[in-house]
Amino acid sequence: MDYVKPGEVLNSMIEAGKTKAELSVMQLIIRGVLGGMILACATTLAFTATAQTGIPMTGALIFPVGFVMIILLGLELVTGSFAMIPLAVMERKTTSPQMLKNFLWVIAGHLIGCAVYAVLYGLTITKMGTDMSNPMIQTLISTSETKTTAYKSMGAEGMGLAFIKAILCNWMVTLGAVMAMTSKSTAGKIAAMWLPIFTFFAQGFEHTVVNMFVIPAGMMLGASVSFADWWIWNGVPVLLGNFIGGVLFTGVLFYLSQKGVNSGGATVVSGVMPAVGGKGAVKKTAVMEKSL
Repeated sequence: MDYVKPGEVLNSMIEAGKTKAELSVMQLIIRGVLGGMILACATTLAFTATAQTGIPMTGALIFPVGFVMIILLGLELVTGSFAMIPLAVMERKTTSPQMLKNFLWVIAGHLIGCAVYAVLYGLTITKMGTDMSNPMIQTLISTSETKTTAYKSMGAEGMGLAFIKAILCNWMVTLGAVMAMTSKSTAGKIAAMWLPIFTFFAQGFEHTVVNMFVIPAGMMLGASVSFADWWIWNGVPVLLGNFIGGVLFTGVLFYLSQKGVNSGGATVVSGVMPAVGGKGAVKKTAVMEKSL
């Protein structure tokens, strides 16, 4: 059977967190760059589908292609790591400095990757800066303003709203990364990942990596958004909200729901479970997916 049981998924999450924390700075930056570019490309694909059909749900159905590519290729998406590396720290499989190293360099990679794609895509839809009639230009401008100055106009409530939408977003995004571990087959992984990613995008929640593309792209095309608007009213509150949504809603709560219990309900201590008949103990083997 393809299905991987929840207790094994938890072990895979912890092992994946450990593996991510041990990557070199160069690997983190490169994987972060590629992850940012792919997610940005999936965002413009979703916007294009919405524009062509006039049905926003169409874009949400298509957007998960980017997440699927990132996960299957073992690239880095910092928001997914928010649910896994903290668990590895809790289990003393890695350290807090290593966790922060991953977050810092992957975010740096995302910023580079999203900026590169924003420039290339901007040149494409403006025909090298000679034609501003493409409807996608206005889509990026209005989206950039909606994600920044619209919150600014609400004051503290706007910042709180962005923060809450970010928590809800990364609850779903991290579930997507975890759901990939519930199957051993490629098709099963894709189907499982698709569900929560579609859910977050369809409801307009706030994802920091998507915003690392959308907001700067809109700014490049003429949006009335400053660098301060980006980071004060979206960048910082959304990053913090994504972290809390991932580490708490998915990481800690799933950990507490599964820690110490195997699929049959028996208690597991330090990875060892009682053998049948009580004649000793056997090691519990987990399905590890170190690329996630």
